[in-house]
Amino acid sequence: MSYRERLWPAPWIYIATALVIPASLLVFLPIDMIVGIIVAIVLYGGIVGLLLFTTPTVEVADGVLRAGRARLPLSVVGEVVAAKGADAVRERGTGLHADAWLLIRGWIPDVVRVELVDPADPTPYWLVSSRRADELAAAISSARA
Repeated sequence: MSYRERLWPAPWIYIATALVIPASLLVFLPIDMIVGIIVAIVLYGGIVGLLLFTTPTVEVADGVLRAGRARLPLSVVGEVVAAKGADAVRERGTGLHADAWLLIRGWIPDVVRVELVDPADPTPYWLVSSRRADELAAAISSARA
């Protein structure tokens, strides 16, 4: 394996989702305090569990790029470009092709654009979020060569 990354949620996501605690307390405390506390804990635990359970993995190994559940043979990969800052914003926004395949996480600012050279595939490229975009792009390029 030449590269592996889990796209874990940023810490602020856990803080933001903690707002479900006071919201559920506001609804259930007038009914029963114990029920309100239990519902708040269960809801927040469920949200955190769902965030952790659905965290995708990006991996380059054995001639394949795996992004979440999707797999792409490196034999159909063309140019690979890491985009950061304003370039990444453009790639995810105005520069995004409607047919592109996406694995984007809003809490990860950088992306890697993986061009496809398969004429039978209508997808022009994959756009994958990565906290280490340069490393992922280098791993794809070196594994392809």
